[in-house]
Amino acid sequence: MTISVILPTYNRSGTLVAAMNSVLAQSHADLELIVVDDASTEDIESVVRGVGDDRVRYVRRPRNGGAAAARNTGLGHARGDYIAFQDSDDLWLPGKLQKQFALFSTVPSHVGVVIGAKIIYGRDNQWNYGPGRVAYAPLPGGRLRLDEDQLGRLLTENRISLQNALFRKNCIPDVEWFDTCARANEDWGFAIRLAQHTSIYEDIEPVVLGFISPDSISSNKRREMMGLLRIMRKNREVLRTRKKQRSLMLIDISRYFYTVGKTKKAMRYLAAAIKDYPPHLELIGSTLLGKLFKRPLKRAAS
Repeated sequence: MTISVILPTYNRSGTLVAAMNSVLAQSHADLELIVVDDASTEDIESVVRGVGDDRVRYVRRPRNGGAAAARNTGLGHARGDYIAFQDSDDLWLPGKLQKQFALFSTVPSHVGVVIGAKIIYGRDNQWNYGPGRVAYAPLPGGRLRLDEDQLGRLLTENRISLQNALFRKNCIPDVEWFDTCARANEDWGFAIRLAQHTSIYEDIEPVVLGFISPDSISSNKRREMMGLLRIMRKNREVLRTRKKQRSLMLIDISRYFYTVGKTKKAMRYLAAAIKDYPPHLELIGSTLLGKLFKRPLKRAAS
């Protein structure tokens, strides 16, 4: 069974070959690797063609659109019945595809995606960044269950990192899976959308080595906050009946404004959060904002 692997890249020629080889060396060899060059200024085409494997396809976008747009472009070229994603600065562990493909035969037919974990270099489990720090994400203690409200869970905690997953191609009915207007938290927005169409099976074994790069989107808090606001706008109807989850999102936005010194805006969002779900007042603690603002803005798997 052919698996289409989509690898978007922008000016990462230094790490691209290793990322590609970790895909091409998989024991499940029936695959195509679609490298989507998001209008790089580096000569990515030469790097890709230099790998010399006929399973590799090179697609160049005419202009830069970000990771979401590049992944959608790759989906438009995918021929396989299953979809996987790789990043240009990460490494798949051996046996990743074979293990996840085998899992589909053990789970109910309504499961459209299986996910694993990632070992991340460059941050720890408390979201402190820097050399020598290592994290395991998502933490295995809170794994998604098939019998729980997965949508409600993913509205407040994204446990899906795209590189960790294998998808049935038909798990989402639309051709374009990703919100191209989001330049951060687009993976979280996708996870929320995914849970409205299919069930997710989470395995705790790691399948990816991830690396925090200096230009990683996860290091741009302003972009993350804008991405969160967009998620809230696109899921208004869902959040209308899920006040607890909406309150947690508003708390995250309040935290961001507090950390950048915009106290009035922070208090406005915090008040809205408490109005939505008064029990969250306990999160504030005995001091003005207490432990509230130690929470990570991006509750995501990566």
